[in-house]
Amino acid sequence: MRALHLCLLGLTVTGSVATVHHAFAQVKAAPKSQPAGPETRYFTSIDGVMNGNADVILRETRQGKNVTAATLDVCYPAEKGSDRKDRFVANLTVSGSTLTGATQTQVDKLPVTIKLNRRPTGDTFEFKGQISVGQTNNNVTSSDNSDQSEKEFQDNQSTDDNIAPAPKDFTEVSPEAIAVKIKLEAALDFVRTLRGQNVEVALNSLTVSCDALRAGEQVISLAIDPERAAAFVAKTKTYPGVVNVGWTTGAIDMDRTVRFAAADWRDGDKINRDKVATALANVLARTMSGKPAATSWDDETGKLKLTFKRPSQILPALELTETVEVNAIIAPDKPGTTDKLILWVSTPSVTTADENSGAKLALADSPTADEESDPRDDNGAVAAVAAEFKAQRWDADNSNWK
Repeated sequence: MRALHLCLLGLTVTGSVATVHHAFAQVKAAPKSQPAGPETRYFTSIDGVMNGNADVILRETRQGKNVTAATLDVCYPAEKGSDRKDRFVANLTVSGSTLTGATQTQVDKLPVTIKLNRRPTGDTFEFKGQISVGQTNNNVTSSDNSDQSEKEFQDNQSTDDNIAPAPKDFTEVSPEAIAVKIKLEAALDFVRTLRGQNVEVALNSLTVSCDALRAGEQVISLAIDPERAAAFVAKTKTYPGVVNVGWTTGAIDMDRTVRFAAADWRDGDKINRDKVATALANVLARTMSGKPAATSWDDETGKLKLTFKRPSQILPALELTETVEVNAIIAPDKPGTTDKLILWVSTPSVTTADENSGAKLALADSPTADEESDPRDDNGAVAAVAAEFKAQRWDADNSNWK
């Protein structure tokens, strides 16, 4: 009986092992009957396209190692050395290792033809061929090109325009800085409407970037007097083609900004600019050891520019003069009704000149990157301004006013 029991046990174990082996073989063989689905891969830096000046995105759909579809998106300078961009997008026909296609450019409507040969080289890829745009033929020879997955590609796409349509306050965006995101086809007419509106447009924001061409939307950056900013934002929201409008980052640096009660610095609902300018000029004159020389307000941006004069300490016998310039912005501490104002004071800029009568010494001021500034240039100016205006300073560690 003992022998029979052991024999039956052995048969049971043997049968179980055989079942496990059979099941494992089925699992192992499954991938052969269930091929992987299509995969999307991207090339974002193919050298040599448009003489190496292009921003290129090649999107491929692959089944295993075979390319089944491809789209080439190329953004490039419209003229040699120009900031103006043009772009074309072509769906390519795949025939083995050859990619071909035809389209026209987005802006100048030039005809485009494409013929590229694609060859794997280990972990990278090589592209050779020709891209013709208008009457210009561009030979492409590019090796060592790496691809990336859909997730890697999407993770590298920038989507934050940093536009706050209704910020709770002006601690992360600046009260004079406005950004308008608008459809490309409406952007030119919108910029034309800004003529005569007392706004300052950032020149670099007028250039249509590759990102703007691909998105079909452009961000126009401008500066405006903070007291007019809210009305401008409200009006611009209704302009045809505007996608988003609001405040963005600008001149204000919280380390050099103070906040104080508005009551003593207003006439009705308007800031008393003369009172602010006089008080600020007096306190900065003390901290910078200078005499007030000029005061002016910018009608477009609402910035206050203060200028001071003081004797230069470089060879005092020469009696040279330093001109110290400081900019400031005063604004409500948030959009809408508030009983607080904020005041930002820039770091001073200093120039030296011979202002004596008669023959003058021509001076070239060439500061080095690591040159330390004269401690009199600032000398605790922001702390002194806070004391003068009975103001709070920003606590960066705790992100609040103290």
